[in-house]
Order: sequence, then C-alpha cells, then structure tokens
Amino acid sequence: MFFVKELTHRILLHPSYFGPQMEKFLENKLYADVEGTCSGAYGYIIAVLSIVDIGQGNVLSGTGQAEFITAYRAIVFKPFKGEVVDGIVGEVNKMGFFVEVGPLNVFVSNHLIDPEMKFDPNSNPPSYASQDQIIERDTHVRLKIVGTRVDATEIFAIGTIKEDHLGVVE
Repeated sequence: MFFVKELTHRILLHPSYFGPQMEKFLENKLYADVEGTCSGAYGYIIAVLSIVDIGQGNVLSGTGQAEFITAYRAIVFKPFKGEVVDGIVGEVNKMGFFVEVGPLNVFVSNHLIDPEMKFDPNSNPPSYASQDQIIERDTHVRLKIVGTRVDATEIFAIGTIKEDHLGVVE
C-alpha cells in the first residue's frame, strides 16, 4: 500500500560545495540518495514530494564537512499481509514464479497456485497452464500477499493466486 510519510535523512556535504548553490545541491543529493531505496521500517521510497526542512548544518571537526539533517515528505510503498496487488511475471520455474510488483518481487509457490495449473517444462518460455489460463514471463497477474519478511534494506514477499478473482489479468 502507498503512504505519504514524513522522514529524515542525514546528508554530509564537502566544503567545496559551500556557497550560493549549496541548498540546490543538498536538494539534488537528497533526491539521489533516497529515491528508489528501501527502508525496512517504512518500505520502498518511491518519490520525494517535498522538502520540509533542510536544517542547519553542523561542521564536523577534523574533516570540515557539514552535516545536515533534512526532513522531507515522500511516497512510500509498504506491502501488507492480505493485500491484493497486480504485477508482471518475471521468472517461471518448477518451484513457482516471481512477480514484479513495482520495486517488490513476490514469489508465488507452486503450492499456492490452483491445482488445475500444471508446470510445462517443455514450453518455451516455461509456463504454468490450465484449460483457460497460461502464466509465463510478462503475464499480468493479480495476487494476494500471504506473508512478508522485512530486512534492513529489502522486503521479501510470498503470494498466492489460489483464491477467487486472482490469477491472470486480461
């Protein structure tokens, strides 16, 4: 699910960047440092909406660098157990398949696929097929997240398509 969250980020600035363009450089550095990253506590930081406060810089003794604690608002994506999402199949193998849901990779095990769907190792590309559906690379699917595991810099998820209204989206 997507949220708008107020976060902070610590930026170190080398003395060579002190000057009239320093604030613009700090903004660009914030965008480069945080957009597209994952914080285990908040999820994937999709985009910075606005900078709330750059803060006063503190000069660090010994290095001469300035430290800025910057507050900003960002759109974050954090998946939850029970959430239904749409994605694109990235890889298919006999153990199941991986679905790309934005920056998140969700694994759908063959035990969480409808029993009518069988893995066909001889097809090119490999796929799961039933009478009315085929799941192969680049297929759009709707799945339900049944579990997540959060690391410091990454989120892992497991999904299912075994329930009603889940599976291939046309």
